[in-house]
Amino acid sequence: ADLDAVAAQLDAVAVRLTEGAPPVSERLAEMWRGEGVTRHDPVTGPENALAPPLRLYGTEEGAVEGVVTLDLPYQGPPGHVHGGVSALLLDHTLGVANHWAGTSGMTAELTLRYLRPTPLFEPLTVTGRQVSVDGSRIRTAGEIRAGDRVCVTAEGLFINKQLPRPS
Repeated sequence: ADLDAVAAQLDAVAVRLTEGAPPVSERLAEMWRGEGVTRHDPVTGPENALAPPLRLYGTEEGAVEGVVTLDLPYQGPPGHVHGGVSALLLDHTLGVANHWAGTSGMTAELTLRYLRPTPLFEPLTVTGRQVSVDGSRIRTAGEIRAGDRVCVTAEGLFINKQLPRPS
């Protein structure tokens, strides 16, 4: 294939789509209306081409979990998930766990422990659960597993504070 020609065609499509899109200020506001899964969310947004195919579900124990199989766009070391992608998945999952538990906040601190390389092309279970709430401080924990092997663990501190709405 003539990749330069394909790239030029894709650039032309992107320009047409951008010209027909609502203003950025309207698209930013849409992200924060609280309607559930937002269209452009970097982890679960159906209109975000970078979003991994992760769907999270609440459990009876009060946690959230989902299963995702990542492929080449998410590669870091050969055959393994990029550490930043693991961080993205866990930050989002911990935030959803907070929402599921009833007290949400913004990430203030995220501590990850990479215990072993996280494989590509293999089902990964991503989990999160709220651990405690102390005033505006929310503590949450989660992990990414490949089968019975824990690959990455996360501990997060979230702050329950209202954000100003984008103008």
